[in-house]
Amino acid sequence: MHYVGLDKQIRRNNFNSVLLLIAFPLLLLGMVYLFVFLIHDKNTDDPHVVFARLLPYVLIGVGIWFLIAWMGHTTFIKMATGSKSLERKENKRVYNLVENLCISQGMRMPKLYIINDDSLNAFASGIHQKSFSISLSKGIIEKLNDEELEGVIAHELSHIKNRDVRVLIISIIFVGIFAYLAEMAFRSLRFVGSGKKSKDSKGSGAIILIAIVVTAIAYLLSMLLRFGISRKREYLADAGAAEMTKRPYALASALRKISGDPYIEAVESRDVAQLFINNPTPSAHKSASWDNLFATHPPIEKRIELLEQFV
Repeated sequence: MHYVGLDKQIRRNNFNSVLLLIAFPLLLLGMVYLFVFLIHDKNTDDPHVVFARLLPYVLIGVGIWFLIAWMGHTTFIKMATGSKSLERKENKRVYNLVENLCISQGMRMPKLYIINDDSLNAFASGIHQKSFSISLSKGIIEKLNDEELEGVIAHELSHIKNRDVRVLIISIIFVGIFAYLAEMAFRSLRFVGSGKKSKDSKGSGAIILIAIVVTAIAYLLSMLLRFGISRKREYLADAGAAEMTKRPYALASALRKISGDPYIEAVESRDVAQLFINNPTPSAHKSASWDNLFATHPPIEKRIELLEQFV
């Protein structure tokens, strides 16, 4: 990746992300239509009519889900990470680094949070100016020098500047819908075969199996869409940090240290984990494998290699 033409890369990336986000609701509607088509009675039901009747309920349900997640995302993330507000008087070093970078970029300073964990990781989140924030682990603050920590903060500020965090949170909300539907369909299996066997019970079992297959396929496709959003943006944020600090070697050094101990014990949610500068999963360290297809981040070794090309 070249560091020139960064604004053009951001515009192209944002445009592609909009297309991907449009694909999420289309995928949801496609899932509902496929389910209706597969279970409809060919003699009495018209799948188009049934789908049209269900459509308002589906849109209302998704709208309510999305609104709750949109309004409460900050609280949900804080609960998932156990992060607490970091005040200036508690750590002037961090505040000065963030403030100086924001002044240089003409950005409003985001809120700062600290995660009480000795491992090394960080992430940015938020959907608008008032909710933008950067969370840093206790370990990353204590174990990185000023240049390295500045590189990490610049990386997270780049995510905010590029509106990556907003796009990722929207994608997480949609994937959560598919995950919930797939889980509900799978759990319904316990009711198959219970009670007396009849034509109705056999029909219900077939419907549940169809629901499991359809929701599983939709969930898989939604994850692939999400990965298409998140992976390329890590390279872009690395490039943005290098341009912001003029020290790509510092971020490369920070990433090398982070890769040695990135696991935050308090974070069990995979959705929240993908926000981190390094998602601590086995696939994050594989450059070419089936598992890497489902990695939210590109291999950290490749990110380091790209940054070191400009040292």
